[in-house]
Amino acid sequence: MLAFVVVLTLRRAGAGRDAPGWAAAGLGFVGVTLLGGQASIVRANLDRADWHEAGSVTSGVVGTLVVAAAAGAAGLLATRRAPDEPRPAADGPTLDIPAGQRVVWLARTSNSWLHALAALTGLLAITVVVSALAGLTGLPFLLGAAPFACASLLVLGCSSVRARVGEQGLDVAFGPFGWPARHWAAEDIESARVENRTPAQVGGWGYRLSGLGTTVMLRGGECLVIRPSKGREFAVSVDDAERGAALLNSLSARHAR
Repeated sequence: MLAFVVVLTLRRAGAGRDAPGWAAAGLGFVGVTLLGGQASIVRANLDRADWHEAGSVTSGVVGTLVVAAAAGAAGLLATRRAPDEPRPAADGPTLDIPAGQRVVWLARTSNSWLHALAALTGLLAITVVVSALAGLTGLPFLLGAAPFACASLLVLGCSSVRARVGEQGLDVAFGPFGWPARHWAAEDIESARVENRTPAQVGGWGYRLSGLGTTVMLRGGECLVIRPSKGREFAVSVDDAERGAALLNSLSARHAR
């Protein structure tokens, strides 16, 4: 289980600089601690007729922690990399906005598979509640239905997305009700561009965190990618992303004057 979590962390880290080092350090430290602690307990109980006669594990635990700390430090040092060179600002598309006119760009994307999954988990939650109320199960209906209901709401919130670019910047709203939502002011966006991404690159579907930053992945293909002045890059998979990026770059340049 520990190895699985570390591998998953490394996979999602992608090009991230810090995650691989800390994952290797965690694997070394926790792995040695678990193995050493178990070995110390087994050694203390060997050839004992009763557990009350077990020997001391103090020396074994102390030695295990020392070796575990060394293993963690070795894992961190082994994965240390040279500092990354600062990336130049990306040259994205621009859009000519006539003087005195205001332009708005809108886009929406949804994933039918995520909608179906949200409906399925919601149906399971309702089934558990009905079964509990009918006395078919002894499990409290709130306790039984809560995991399915939470899963349904979370998946539903990631099953569709709406993006809007206007004078105020970029707004990205999630789910059928447009909540929750994120906002970036035009003056806080350094650049915007179009980039083709796949679920395999960002770690799956929905709201993903990876070495590429944050990606709202509902379908593979073109994504609108912004680079904020503070924080990591944000990408959302929507159609006509090039026009949205061009408008964002033009609005950001206007506010920077």
